[in-house]
Amino acid sequence: MRLDVFFTPLVVRPSDTSGRLVAIVDVLRASTTVATALGNGAKTVIPLEGAEEVISRSKEFARSQILLAGEQKMHPITGFDLGNSPQAFKPKVVEGKTILITTTNGTRTLLGVQGARDIVIASYVNFTAVLAMMKVAASSNTDIAIICAGEEGSFTLEDAACAGRYVRAIPKRADSVHVNDAASASVLIERKYGENIAKLFKESSHGQALQAAGFGDDLVAAAKVDSYPVVPIYQERQITKLGPERAR
Repeated sequence: MRLDVFFTPLVVRPSDTSGRLVAIVDVLRASTTVATALGNGAKTVIPLEGAEEVISRSKEFARSQILLAGEQKMHPITGFDLGNSPQAFKPKVVEGKTILITTTNGTRTLLGVQGARDIVIASYVNFTAVLAMMKVAASSNTDIAIICAGEEGSFTLEDAACAGRYVRAIPKRADSVHVNDAASASVLIERKYGENIAKLFKESSHGQALQAAGFGDDLVAAAKVDSYPVVPIYQERQITKLGPERAR
């Protein structure tokens, strides 16, 4: 089976995702936020291309059923209920709600995937839960693609390191798993930082930008490994939590 990492969605071709288990990694912050929302009881998360799409789609729901969420240039969109700060998605805020969300990188990366067998949202906060799904795929020789959302088409250190953590942890038998160069490079990056995710964020350009913009608490939340042990699955244009009712 193949296990490939793509450092930005710009290099992904339809053949890279067709029939595969695809994991979307946007550690800072969309992946973390989605896992947090579902872990805290949100009914579903609907990713959309932009603010206009969120507003248009919201007309299909009763206002009491939904929350409008998203960011532009890191900051919450004017008039929306929430931005993209994971700690804002508290149980008392999101429980039972449908969340319509748009972000600069994560949601657009997700919406660009074509022909995947399954699409899962991966981060540090739900690492072990998603890893279990990847291990099942690997054991059945299903190819895996890990797509880093990056930052507006550019490489980001934190997404690459998180991808490397998954690559390292997926069991590999000699001659049975083939990885691309990006997967190998992601492992080297992950080994450099290991469990020191705070240092990783401190040295990443996007982590620095979030800190400077006043979102330092988001970095703390995103670094908490396995704090939300959920598997967010994207199917039928929405993200829901894998569970007994969604078991595969």
